[in-house]
Amino acid sequence: MSMFARNFKKDFAILLVLVAVWGLVQFLLTAGFLNPFYELNLILIGINIILAVSLNLINGFNGQFSIGHAGFMAVGAYGAAMITIKSGLPFPVALLFGALLAGICGILVGLPTLRLRGDYLAIATLGFGEIIRGLIVNIDYIGGAYGLSGIPKLANWTWIFWLTVLTVIIITNFVNSTHGRATVSIRENEIAAEAMGINTTKYKVMAFTIGSLFAGLAGGLHAHYFYTIQPNTFNFLKSFDILVMVVLGGQGSITGSIIAAIGLTIISALLQKLAALRLVIYALILIIVMIFRPQGLMGTKEFSLKIFSKKSKDKEGKPHGTAVGQ
Repeated sequence: MSMFARNFKKDFAILLVLVAVWGLVQFLLTAGFLNPFYELNLILIGINIILAVSLNLINGFNGQFSIGHAGFMAVGAYGAAMITIKSGLPFPVALLFGALLAGICGILVGLPTLRLRGDYLAIATLGFGEIIRGLIVNIDYIGGAYGLSGIPKLANWTWIFWLTVLTVIIITNFVNSTHGRATVSIRENEIAAEAMGINTTKYKVMAFTIGSLFAGLAGGLHAHYFYTIQPNTFNFLKSFDILVMVVLGGQGSITGSIIAAIGLTIISALLQKLAALRLVIYALILIIVMIFRPQGLMGTKEFSLKIFSKKSKDKEGKPHGTAVGQ
């Protein structure tokens, strides 16, 4: 069997699984078997996956240290909300506008700041997030300190599920492309990458822009599901929450970001009734994981199911089934 045929079968099988998952959850929601609490957490899981995977592109695969992701999320949320409220344009146009606006901000921030490294870059991106929040608070046209309400509730399980899938597909394909390999080479050794002729500034800005764009997409979905947004929703603590998902899952692992986003969202929901004690338990869980698995749950590896590699064992001498890594 040719490589194309094997890849086609694998991709088709994955598509069938995704359609089955979406259909099952949609049926349970429509039939009322899942109450609003479960629906809310499913929505939060999707949004958090988009945020974690997009930040992992910047921090994990590109090797930068950005902690201003909530700022780009805020740009996307307010940009998309203003389109639907003020102009009445369709929901997809609003999401696209919010994402592109966040991507443009990523370029504007990336060009002057990505020459910095480590803690200096972290401080610069943190400052950007706080600048965005400060601007939002002082612009009455978009609600000011009181926030923006009356946003149409247009986001639902279907929108968020398939846009989450799209985000993972696009970022995965980027990472596996020539541009992605150049991006990873910068993380491994920036000096060596420059010596090999790689334009490090170009690829840093590229990764930063793509990550910012999808953070804006997550913000647009957040705004149109919760139908009200406030500046404090996008403070630096939100950026740290996203960063924790990336570090816990493994910097350089898309699978790890997905697992961490799902796990931390569920843990946060289960501990809601414990009030202040919830934060203590949440922190202890993270500390324990970091002590015994400092590289994160997946490290830099990915999880895959080699279902259609029946001939690979004969040709390569490797068993098929469940495989970790690529």
